[in-house]
Amino acid sequence: MYLSRIQLNPRSKQARRDLSDPYQMHSSLCRAFSPPENPCPRSEFLWRLEPETGPDQSPYILMQSRSLPDWSAVSSNGWLLKQDPPIDLKQRLKLDSLEPGGKFRFRLRANPSIKRNGKRIGLFRREEQEAWLMRMAKLHGFSLPLIPCGDFYQQTMEKPAVSVAQEQMLTGKQHKGNVIRVYSALFDGVLMVREPSLFTAALQNGVGHGKVMGLGMLSVIPVP
Repeated sequence: MYLSRIQLNPRSKQARRDLSDPYQMHSSLCRAFSPPENPCPRSEFLWRLEPETGPDQSPYILMQSRSLPDWSAVSSNGWLLKQDPPIDLKQRLKLDSLEPGGKFRFRLRANPSIKRNGKRIGLFRREEQEAWLMRMAKLHGFSLPLIPCGDFYQQTMEKPAVSVAQEQMLTGKQHKGNVIRVYSALFDGVLMVREPSLFTAALQNGVGHGKVMGLGMLSVIPVP
């Protein structure tokens, strides 16, 4: 599994188109793994548009993939501004020797939601978003540290030590022309590994829904 970071050219017409439509972005990223005439390899990669930008406001895309991407197919038209050297996550995170209790800083842009009457509904209240993340953590082999909260007037409670920001409604057009709107939120915090096999699978396969739209990628950095 590899981590890659690329910088897009904000002056590129194609890059601006992709930044406005997650489905178009996913299609462009697919070209790093397969030629345009072939279907994109299923579950090959996860990606995320980062909130941080370069000095000239150029956007960063972070990607986790099963194989190394080849950017030559998209670097010739001005779409790609810069690519950083890829990182071997299996080696850097020591995934083969991962044990319960390991701590990592994490970032996750996801679609906190529930299914009701056959429809997926976004969760907008902070308490609901935190509860959703706690459920995902349990499902994917990790836990979130709890911190006390409250004041002189409210009973002291515990909540996950996670920040939730950059809430956005993503809009994209599928190949069939259907317009899809998906609510997303950006989670940043610290996690602890409970079940290494489930946690490793979450890194590779993502968390939650909307992965084609740049959601679900759990990126982590070890905490010393």
